[in-house]
Amino acid sequence: MTETAVLAEAGTPKRRPRRSAGAGRPAWSALVVLVAVVVAMPVLAVVLDGLRSLGSTTPPRDLPGMVLTTLLLMLGVAAGSLLVGGGLAWLVTAYRFPLRNVFVWLLVLPLAVPAYILGFVFLSVFDVSGPVQTALRAAFGADVWVPEVRSLPGAILVMSLSLYPYVYLLARTALIEHTAGTYDAARTLGAGRGRALRRVLLPLARPSLAAGMSLVMMETLTDFATVQYFNVQTVSVGVYLVWKGTFNFHAATQLAVLVLLFAVAVLAGERVLRGRARYHRQGSRGQGLQPQQLDGGRGWGAAALCAAAVSTGFLIPVIQLLAWAAGGAARNPGFLADPRFGEYIVNTLLVAAVTAAACVLIAVAVGHGVRLSGGRFVSSAAQLTTFGYAVPGAVVGIGVLISFAALDDALEAAGVPGGTGLLITGSVLGILYAYVIRFLAPAYQAVDSSFAKIPMTLTFSALSLGAAPRRILARVHAPLARSGIAVALMLVAIDAVKELPIVLLLRPFGFTTASVWVYELARENFWEKASLPALVIVAAAILPVLVLVLQARSVETSGKVPA
Repeated sequence: MTETAVLAEAGTPKRRPRRSAGAGRPAWSALVVLVAVVVAMPVLAVVLDGLRSLGSTTPPRDLPGMVLTTLLLMLGVAAGSLLVGGGLAWLVTAYRFPLRNVFVWLLVLPLAVPAYILGFVFLSVFDVSGPVQTALRAAFGADVWVPEVRSLPGAILVMSLSLYPYVYLLARTALIEHTAGTYDAARTLGAGRGRALRRVLLPLARPSLAAGMSLVMMETLTDFATVQYFNVQTVSVGVYLVWKGTFNFHAATQLAVLVLLFAVAVLAGERVLRGRARYHRQGSRGQGLQPQQLDGGRGWGAAALCAAAVSTGFLIPVIQLLAWAAGGAARNPGFLADPRFGEYIVNTLLVAAVTAAACVLIAVAVGHGVRLSGGRFVSSAAQLTTFGYAVPGAVVGIGVLISFAALDDALEAAGVPGGTGLLITGSVLGILYAYVIRFLAPAYQAVDSSFAKIPMTLTFSALSLGAAPRRILARVHAPLARSGIAVALMLVAIDAVKELPIVLLLRPFGFTTASVWVYELARENFWEKASLPALVIVAAAILPVLVLVLQARSVETSGKVPA
C-alpha cells in the first residue's frame, strides 16, 4: 500500500464532520500520562513503603554479607563478560582464521540458554556427584582436592559464560563502526596494531563497552535461581526469602528498595563510564581494520577459543538436556506424557501471549499518542513507561503486592466489599500486571523504531484531511509499523517465557510455569525431569537471538549501528 493510498483511505471518513488537525490530541496525551503513572506506581509504592517503615523492622542479620556478595557478584560477572565478550569481539574483528565467519554469529547463541539452565547443567557435570569429580576420585583417590563448585566463583563463571554475548555484540559493533577512519588515521601516523587498539579503538568503544557491562550487571542483579543453585545469597534472593520465609512484608520492602538502589547505581555507573563524549564517524567508511591472517597453530588456536565459548555456553548444555530427555524417555515411556508438562506449558504460553498482546497494544497506543501530541512532557511520560525493564523482577513483584493491598484498603474505606485487591494479587492478573510493567520497554522500543520511520507529514496530512486519531492509528500508523509490532510481540513473549522471580512472588496456589518448574526440579537435582521444560525455554529463546544476529549482520552491510 502506497502512502497516497493510505492517506486516501484514512482521510475519507464516512458520515463524519471534518476535524481540525489538533482534534483528539488531549485525550491521547492523557492516555500516555496514565500509562506512565500505572507503570511507575508499583515502584513508587516500594520506595514509599520502604522509607516509611525504616526503623520499624529489624533487617536480616546477614544483610551486610548479602550486600557485599551482591556487589562482588555483579563486578565479577561484569569483568568476566568483558574479558570473554570483549576479547572474542576483538579476535573475530581483527583476525582471520578457520571458521571465523561462522563463529562471528555462533558466539551469540549462549544468550538462548538462560543462566539458571546453564547453572544446573554445570552443576550436574562438575558437582560432587558429577562425572568430573567422580573420575578424579577414581584416578587420584577419595582425598583429591577439588575446588568448591557451589560458590561465588562458580556462579560468576556460569553467569559470565551466559551473559558475555551482550558485551560481545556491542563491542563488535563499536569496533566495526569506528575502525573506518580513526584506525586508518592512527596507522598513517605510525601507530602499530596494538597501540592503535589501546590508544584509539578502546577509548572510542568505551560507551558500547559500558552499555554492555551495565546490561550484564542488571541481568546479574535480577537473577534469582542461578545464585541459589550455587549457595550465593544476594539481596534479590533476600527479598524472596524474607517475604516467603518470615512473611515480614516491610522487611522485604526495605530489601527491595536496596535492590532498586543497586539498579540505580548500575545505570549511574554506566553514565559515568560513558562520559560526556560523543563519537561520530565522518566521511566515507574507508578501508578500516583489515583482519590479519592467522595461519597454522595460531589460527586453529583462535578457532578453538571461539569453539570453547560456544560449546560451554550453548552446545554442551543443549546436548546434555537432549541426552537427559532421551534417556528418561527410553527408561520410562511415559516420561514425555507427564500431564503436568502440558499444563505448565499451556500456562507459560498463555501468560506469554496475553502479556505480549497487552504490551504491544499499550506500546502502539503510547507511540501513537506521542506522535499526535508531541511536546516534552508527553515524550518524557512515554520514556517513563520503559523504565520497568531496568527494575529487577523482585522489586516489581513486591510493588504489585503493595499497590493492590492499598487498592483493597481504599475500596474497603469507600464501602466496597473487601478482598478485591487481594483477589487480583492471588490470581494470574497480578502476574500479568507485573509482566506488563517489566516488559513494556522492549515492546515500546520496537514499535517506536517503526513509528520513527513514518514521515510526520503523512500523519499531519491525514489529520488535515479530517481523519480522526483512531482512524489514523488503524489505517496509517498500525499498518506501516507492522514489522515493529511483530518484533515486539516476539521479544515480549520470549522474555515472559523466561521470567522467574515475578511468578515465584505472585503466582496463585497451584499455578506453575515452565521456568518455575525448571527451577523447582533443578533445585531438587531432578535433572532429567527438568530437561523437557528447559528445552522448551531454550527453543523459544533462540528466536530473539536470531533477530540480534540479523541486526548485527546489518552493521557489516550498511555500517549502521542496530538499536
